[in-house]
Amino acid sequence: MLDFFRLDGKIALVTGGASGIGEATVRALSEAGAQILIVDLNAERGHSLAAEVPHAESFRCDITSEQEVASLFGGLDRLDILINCAGIGAVGRLDETSLGDFRQLFRVNVEGTFLVTRSALPLLLKVRGSIVNIGSVAGLVGVKRRFAYCATKGAVHAMTRQLATDFPTELRVNCVAPGTVDTPFVEGYLEKYHSHEKERVRAELNQRQPMGRLGRPEEIARLVLYLCSPAADFMNGTVVAIDGGWTAA
Repeated sequence: MLDFFRLDGKIALVTGGASGIGEATVRALSEAGAQILIVDLNAERGHSLAAEVPHAESFRCDITSEQEVASLFGGLDRLDILINCAGIGAVGRLDETSLGDFRQLFRVNVEGTFLVTRSALPLLLKVRGSIVNIGSVAGLVGVKRRFAYCATKGAVHAMTRQLATDFPTELRVNCVAPGTVDTPFVEGYLEKYHSHEKERVRAELNQRQPMGRLGRPEEIARLVLYLCSPAADFMNGTVVAIDGGWTAA
């Protein structure tokens, strides 16, 4: 039974792979036997992680740069799995969101996913590859003062379904929609917006999940592994929430 979750002989590329959910995904897919291509802006952290993980390489790439993405994929001759994990966040209602911030979130979370996926597509089509996008519960429900972020994650969910519709037999494309996960992403949010009240806000974030705690990166990574493994061969165009019961409440 466990053979269905093995990725031996597969090559997987993970954007945002140097930390948080991306790092946990790198480790999970490597343990399942895949060769890993870590793509991240943080070259130092990416190289350090690649040194720890068997059969891993690290590449610095700005996924918002069409030229850099094209250069990255120009050096690849094979790819089986793409994990679109890189992303950024911002706080604010519509009237608190500048056009610059709105554009930047779309540039990273949506255009970056578009550019990477478009470049990966020819390689993935050769092997009936698998794509897993990292979305968010923020793409499924409204979250207070997350106007731009919710919009970008809704777009990621829509792109997932559209790819599955356009390439129903040639690819498998699915999406994971986590609740709040205990990652450097969350720590950065707390430092930027709540540096004077971190513990109070951290407690609020824990209670926002009906289970009463934040998710763990490795829990998200295990779902990613399932979705890109042979065990999930009949899953396509699906957005799967993993959120401690948030969207059910």
